[in-house]
Amino acid sequence: MKQKGIPVQKNDVLNVHIEDLTHEGAGVAKIEGYALFIPEALPGEEVEVKVIKTNKGYGFAKLVNVITESPNRVEPPCPIFRQCGGCQIQHLSYEAQLVMKQKQVKDVLERIGGIYDVPVHPTLGMEEPWQYRNKSQVPFGEKDGELIAGFYQKRSHNIIDMDSCIIQQEENDLAVQEVKSIAARYGIRAYDEEKHRGTLRHVVVRQGKKTGEMMIVLVTRGKELPNKKNVIDDIRESLPSVTSIVQNVNPKRTNVIFGETTSVLWGEEYIHDYIGDIRFAISARSFYQVNPEQTKVLYDKALEYADLRGHETVIDAYCGIGTISLFLAQKAKKVLGVEIVPEAISDAKQNARINGFDHVDFAVGEAEKVIPWWYAQGVRADVLVVDPPRKGCDAELLETILAMKPERVVYVSCNPATLARDLKVLEAGGYRTKEVQPVDMFPQSTHVECCSLLIRKD
Repeated sequence: MKQKGIPVQKNDVLNVHIEDLTHEGAGVAKIEGYALFIPEALPGEEVEVKVIKTNKGYGFAKLVNVITESPNRVEPPCPIFRQCGGCQIQHLSYEAQLVMKQKQVKDVLERIGGIYDVPVHPTLGMEEPWQYRNKSQVPFGEKDGELIAGFYQKRSHNIIDMDSCIIQQEENDLAVQEVKSIAARYGIRAYDEEKHRGTLRHVVVRQGKKTGEMMIVLVTRGKELPNKKNVIDDIRESLPSVTSIVQNVNPKRTNVIFGETTSVLWGEEYIHDYIGDIRFAISARSFYQVNPEQTKVLYDKALEYADLRGHETVIDAYCGIGTISLFLAQKAKKVLGVEIVPEAISDAKQNARINGFDHVDFAVGEAEKVIPWWYAQGVRADVLVVDPPRKGCDAELLETILAMKPERVVYVSCNPATLARDLKVLEAGGYRTKEVQPVDMFPQSTHVECCSLLIRKD
């Protein structure tokens, strides 16, 4: 029985036309104005679907059959694409992925930000949009008494065992398989979420794209690692690229990967990598972009938008381990960075030292607290760069930007929706969004990063 005002009901089988894609990559069909979201359906297609759920304003359906296929449809090369939740749009050609991401940014700016007539440039993509991730973080489990390692199935915590992932560096995949084999050899049990027992929770592999240095992080439930010496020796012998083996202890009932305690079992505390000419030291828990090739594209754009001539003071809010700060330091007179994570600031200071930058200072704290305090002390920024988490900028920080009146604001965003919300506030406060550049940091997924330039209207 159909609900009032809803033209479809659960288990209805329908032929529909796909009009658009959601920001999560699902096709959108309209029945008498009622939206149905259909994963794996593409714009322009006529498809047969089965309704699986209805809400008041929208519903969900399962793709049964493609009647008329989009010219942009491709066969996903990953054998577990339909089970794994890691990639959402492998079935869409890469050229069409880039167009989709540009459209997504433009639509959100208009709908949420009320920002029209601002150039949203074509998305900057990759020549080779595969095997780009320099970091693998893989949960471990058990099936039929055997160790398994892979990714979580869509909308579940069931692990899909796998040997490789086609968006991760091949060496990282091999490292995960070696660790799985070594752990099995010494009878190390995987962590059981439900019973809260077992040892090995995750293995995290990080590798410097330019240096080749590799770090293996074993995330365990407790401090005890059975056959520790043998495990270390076997990892070193089977993986010659490894320069660091680290243990992280996470004793909590949580799906957060890392715990608070990290110790080096063998080798160095850091591995190193380069983005452009800047060298970075990366620790086990450092935030470092997983696609260094596209990170350079993004940061080059931020540097271009900052338009530094050598006399400017620049503030980098949410500076992390100093990645953008050090790029800006190549051309700025002074750079001030702020970040809430103390370990990240420790890494940032080290990164400034190893690059010989003595005109960069970093502070621990919330950007929305530290930057207003700097402003009260008389600090003025010619250029202010923000690269906030997905939730966007805090309102207090936006108010401080408006009070400080930097000539330029460069907004790096990983979430077009909160970008649009924040640009609306800055535009109302006296800035004009000059242009927005989407960058594809995560091919085969729906995520898109943006670099936006704002200049003062006066």
